[in-house]
Amino acid sequence: MKIIDTHQHLWDLDLFSYSWCKDIPRLNRSFRMQDYLEAVGGLDLAKSVHLEADVDEPYMLGETRYILSLADQDNPLEGVVACCRPEKADFKTYLDQIAGHPKLKGVRRILHTQPDELSQTPLFAENVRLLERYGLSFDICVLARQLPLAIKLVRECPRVSFIMDHCGVPQLKEKQLDPWRGYIREISGLPNVVSKVSGVVAYADHERWTPEDLRPFVEHVIECFGWDRVMFGSDWPVCTQAASLKQWVEALALITSDASETERKKLFHDNAERVYRLA
Repeated sequence: MKIIDTHQHLWDLDLFSYSWCKDIPRLNRSFRMQDYLEAVGGLDLAKSVHLEADVDEPYMLGETRYILSLADQDNPLEGVVACCRPEKADFKTYLDQIAGHPKLKGVRRILHTQPDELSQTPLFAENVRLLERYGLSFDICVLARQLPLAIKLVRECPRVSFIMDHCGVPQLKEKQLDPWRGYIREISGLPNVVSKVSGVVAYADHERWTPEDLRPFVEHVIECFGWDRVMFGSDWPVCTQAASLKQWVEALALITSDASETERKKLFHDNAERVYRLA
């Protein structure tokens, strides 16, 4: 089955600084395109979307331009989601600097490591609403407990396309379904949101996880959003803390093995083409 990976990362520590990696030995090295191509070996990868990797703020523009230049080369990269700072007054100026490349599909501001109030100001929502003019989506990455903040932001920006990363970051290792389950049902009721089925293996027990640990979380997201509003993402190389990219694909294929071929094709390929405008 052909796969579109909607959530891959690359970072080159010889070019840019990623301070968050320093305390995670497994991730505190460069991950370049050749590493990714090796990681997807044996899979029928059709295309991928690169997600900004929380580069240190002074390097935001440099990282975006570098990844867009990679997307112009011969590799699977067909979409780029750039880093941004909607909390800043110069947000539109930054958008004007990166807009126009056909493979720029959206932006993301990492929120799950930030104070809750960061995304709740009138300026933040006002800036996110600007994305409609540029034809860009907003990837939203929050902790399970922050989902109400995400719901409020989405409601304030009804004409913007939102993509929820990592199933809303449930406390999977603790097997804590609630209140996450209710929040997922609420956010799925907003028509301008789709969910990535990505990253969850990294939130499981890194040494002892099984597909059955992931199943109730994955199945709940698919049940709430439906097969037309879910997309596979690897979260490589972050997923390698717990599993190889191929192991995560195999786990998700097992969890969804009772679905029809059409439904699985939507999850692993078709929805990504539509949502990220890759066709």
